[in-house]
Amino acid sequence: MTSVLHLEQVEKAYASGDGPVPVLRGVDLSVAPAETLALTGESGSGKSTLLHLAAGLETADKGAVRIAGRDITPMSDTARAALRRQDVAVIFQQFNLIPSLNVADNIAFQARLAGRTDAALAAELAERLGLSAQLRKYPEALSGGQQQRVAIARALAARPRLLLADEPTGNLDEATAQTVMTEMLNLVTEVGAAMLLVTHSPTLAAQMGRQVHLSGGLLT
Repeated sequence: MTSVLHLEQVEKAYASGDGPVPVLRGVDLSVAPAETLALTGESGSGKSTLLHLAAGLETADKGAVRIAGRDITPMSDTARAALRRQDVAVIFQQFNLIPSLNVADNIAFQARLAGRTDAALAAELAERLGLSAQLRKYPEALSGGQQQRVAIARALAARPRLLLADEPTGNLDEATAQTVMTEMLNLVTEVGAAMLLVTHSPTLAAQMGRQVHLSGGLLT
């Protein structure tokens, strides 16, 4: 079975005044269809970098990043963006909601781009994530926790093959984070997505099907 996401000997470094600073030193990682995987590690260990490489938002210096069997590393920015629209959804720490769209339209946005608009699914996501009363509001009128839930709903509404989530409950209190995480995992299963979750929380990581730890630029 082809992995939804496969990283093979991926290396990434960033420039500094003292020369290149290695972040990833030859990372191998596979995520199977419908698998849930937690990526943990200290702050600055490269977790978000790995997530950005998996999303095609950055390119690896060496190695291959494959989504559904296609190596995205040599692709143009336009081709990677097209693949992302169809197969990958990202939940960012900063939410990246569109301020000129209300909650309902933000939730529907990526599904429309992918040509998979599903009003019933969007309504169900809003209800299960506690957003039904907020649909006509704009992001600036929402709390950080509510914006986080909108970002989760938007990602899942597109029925992606791969969901990449960077601390998706980071703006929620512990009890709410647990509730949202449980619901998100149920929804991930229902839409049939694979999920790679970046988290500092051992509690959240333990709920995923598998865990890997990033340290010194390598996975353990």
